[in-house]
Amino acid sequence: MKVNMQSVNFTADKKLIDFIQKRMDKLDLFYDKVISSDVYLKVENTSDKENKIFEARVNVPGDSFMVKKQCKSFEEGADCAAASLERQLKKRKEKLKTYL
Repeated sequence: MKVNMQSVNFTADKKLIDFIQKRMDKLDLFYDKVISSDVYLKVENTSDKENKIFEARVNVPGDSFMVKKQCKSFEEGADCAAASLERQLKKRKEKLKTYL
């Protein structure tokens, strides 16, 4: 799957980019019609420990799913967002099966 990544207010290192790419590629296991995904990594300027924002938009034919997670690390955010997207994709797949 094509993953477009943008990091706001910082530069993401290769390890983080590879981790997110692998995590997003796993979504193909749950719904094989995923076209692409857009990932936005943001750092908020607050004293709060959970200042990392992970946003992901997954594009499928006729729809797109958006998830936004705020966590202590981008890896944690990627895991939480991917789990949420898995549920949404499974739900969509089940819905489409009922129409066939």
